Amino acid sequence: MTITDLAPLHSRERISRPRAYAMTIPTHFEVSYCINPWMDPAIPVDTSLAVAQWNSLRRTYLDLGHTVDLVPAQPGLPDMVYAANGGLVAGGVAIAARFRHDERRAEGPVYAAWLAGAGVGPVHHLDGINEGEGDFLVVGDRILAGTGFRTDHGAHEQVQRLTGMPVVSLELVDPRYYHLDTVIAVLDDQTIAYHPAAFSAAAQDTLATLYPDAVIASDSDAAVLGLNLVSDGHHVVMTDAAPQLAAAIAGAGFSVIEVDLSELLKGGGGVKCCTLELRRTGTPS
Repeated sequence: MTITDLAPLHSRERISRPRAYAMTIPTHFEVSYCINPWMDPAIPVDTSLAVAQWNSLRRTYLDLGHTVDLVPAQPGLPDMVYAANGGLVAGGVAIAARFRHDERRAEGPVYAAWLAGAGVGPVHHLDGINEGEGDFLVVGDRILAGTGFRTDHGAHEQVQRLTGMPVVSLELVDPRYYHLDTVIAVLDDQTIAYHPAAFSAAAQDTLATLYPDAVIASDSDAAVLGLNLVSDGHHVVMTDAAPQLAAAIAGAGFSVIEVDLSELLKGGGGVKCCTLELRRTGTPS
C-alpha cells in the first residue's frame, strides 16, 4: 500500500467522516462464467491472493477508523465479494438488489436477509432489476443512478419514492462500464470524478451541468477501474494502477491511499465493488 499526498490545488478543506461498510470475503471467488467484458474463465484466478488483497482493503478501512461488518460468503456465489451490488442503504431505508443475470440472482435474497438484521431500516424490494450501489451512488442529498446494462430505468423512480431523495438518471453506453460505479467516483458531498465517454450525450450534459468542477478520468485510468473507489470525504482508497487519476484527485485536496486489487479485477470489480456503505438512520450519509 502506498499513499500519495500532493499539494492541493483546491482551497476547500476535505473533511473525513466515519463510515460503516459491509464486505464479503472472497472465499469462493473464481471466474467460472462470463457476464461482463472483464471476465475470462480461461485466465487462472488465485483465490488465496484475492483473499489477501481483500484483507488489505478491509484493514485500510479499519485503520482509517471506519467499521466493517462482514456478510458471510456463500458457496456457489463467487461474485458475492462485490458487496456494493447487494443493495442500497439511503434515506433511512434499505433496498434489496435484484440481479439481471441468473448466475448472480441468488445473491439478492442473501444480502436482503443480512440487511434485514443489520439495523439499516426496513428492507424494500423493487419491481424491476436493480444492482444496488453498482448503479445508485449517493452524492450529498441526491442519488446518481445508472441504466443501460444492468439496472432498469424504472427502478430509478422507485428508489426516489422510497428514499425521498432526488434521483438523477444517467445512461451508460460502453459495455466495459456496465455499472455506474465503474465510471463515477463519489469524492465528497459535492465532488465527483468521472469518465465522460462512458455516458450518452444527454448524460454527459447532465454531469457537466451538475458537477462543473469534477475530476475527469482518462481512458487509461478508467480502463483499470480507477474510478471504482471509496472516499470518506478526505481519504480516497483506490487502485494502485491509475496514477494519473490518483494525482488529479490528490491535486483536488484529497489524501489518496492506493491498494492492489488486481486479482478481483479479473471478475470486473475494484475497491467500490467490494464495499457496500451502510447509512444507518441517524448517521451521516
